[in-house]
Amino acid sequence: MPRSVILLATGLFLGVGLGFVLGAASQPQTMPSAAADIAHDHAAHDHGQDGSHDHKTLTEEGDVAPVLTLSIHPDGPQSRNLHIGVTGFIFDPEGVNGPHVPGHGHAHVYVNGVKMPRAYNPWVQLLALPQGTHEIRVTLNANDHSQLARNGQPIEATIPVVID
Repeated sequence: MPRSVILLATGLFLGVGLGFVLGAASQPQTMPSAAADIAHDHAAHDHGQDGSHDHKTLTEEGDVAPVLTLSIHPDGPQSRNLHIGVTGFIFDPEGVNGPHVPGHGHAHVYVNGVKMPRAYNPWVQLLALPQGTHEIRVTLNANDHSQLARNGQPIEATIPVVID
């Protein structure tokens, strides 16, 4: 009987330990808050066949360039919903990392200069902003991640957000 108890205790100990390790490793990654001190991690997405892309490269959209407007809507004491208003532009999550298609792409959202996850639709939740004034900047980007431009000027907009 004592040998059975020892084997049972050992099995429980190892099973719980292994379960804890596997459980911790399989936890889903959460979207960072806008206040988090994060850096844009290029390992998280495909860089195309040559292994790189440059967010500062401009893709000229010409006379039919999209128009971008921003608005902020309350969503709790420290969170806000950002609406990315566009005309002449289609959010195209299925085209990401592909070739440029005029008027298609995604948006890059920056909070105080820190890049947040890409926006593939017009609404972005900005979570847990600390008290103070924050600058939200949005750029429209082509499927190949180059920034859309008109007459050499990037298509982007900024809006302040104040959290009391």
